Amino acid sequence: MTANQKIVLDNRPAVEASLSNFKLVSETMPALQDGQVLVKHHYLSLDPYMRGRMNDSKSYAASQGIGEVMIGGTVGEVVESKHAKYAVGDKVVGMGGWQQYSIVDGNAVGALRKVQDGPIPLSAYLGAVGMPGVTAWYGLLKICEPKAGETVVVNAASGAVGSAVGVLAKSRGCRVVGIAGGAEKCAYVVNELGFDACIDYKAQSDGKSFNAALKAAAPNGIDCFFENVGGWMSDVILARMNAFGRIAVCGMISRYDGASPPLANPAIILVSRLKMQGFIVSEHMEVWPEALKELGGLVASGKLRARESIAEGIENAPEAFLGLLKGRNFGKQLVKLI
Repeated sequence: MTANQKIVLDNRPAVEASLSNFKLVSETMPALQDGQVLVKHHYLSLDPYMRGRMNDSKSYAASQGIGEVMIGGTVGEVVESKHAKYAVGDKVVGMGGWQQYSIVDGNAVGALRKVQDGPIPLSAYLGAVGMPGVTAWYGLLKICEPKAGETVVVNAASGAVGSAVGVLAKSRGCRVVGIAGGAEKCAYVVNELGFDACIDYKAQSDGKSFNAALKAAAPNGIDCFFENVGGWMSDVILARMNAFGRIAVCGMISRYDGASPPLANPAIILVSRLKMQGFIVSEHMEVWPEALKELGGLVASGKLRARESIAEGIENAPEAFLGLLKGRNFGKQLVKLI
């Protein structure tokens, strides 16, 4: 019998999420049925989209159920199997949730994906060579469609998605400008990821100073904007877009605790003939093999040196998640479970 600890959603946030919304629960895992596998998780992924799932509101995906284990990507190993496709010791990626173990139906399409533990570390399959990386790949290449010589701007540039956007854009001959919070993050974005410039939004006191910094970093205007944050900075960026610019709307982390993102001048979309498109990467599974191949090559070669923030132990997942929403993480936020 396997003892398991998991984090469930105990109640919904009124406005801001807090530790009181979560509950640590202990249980004994049931015996496997035919076709099932037992996965021991090594790492748990924490991502901003999880905050939206905590609300009971209409969205692109169903709300997180009260009393249910928190949703989340995991990477780990098979420790028991009653399915011919999976052997004990296989390394697998799935959506095991905020818990130490999960029982998975081996026949369910896409429930598990085998990965190799070698040149690419296991943790990277939840970041640069996982959902965040593919998110960057799809939004940049299929929506922004950057051309050599164009200028690409991405906010949350030091994060799991933003860092991959920048490296992918640089590999295609673009000028890349990142936006991140703090001098240390900006130094990483420029010196390790190879961005051409990075704006520390924490050093900008208002829209006027931010606009001046953006103008200096992108003197030829902006052709592509990869949107992860929303809020007032996005208005400044939109105002500096070139005609026929493209915006991939990936996330709106600034509004997850209830604040509405401003759109002060929506007419700019018409005046500059901008294309603005939101997307959900799980709706585009057909591109994952191509994207993962390129991203894996970038990580294995050292061209994409993605940072990770790692919390230890399932009991610390809620606090790490709340820190992620406040921008306290540096790079991909993970929880190490073994």
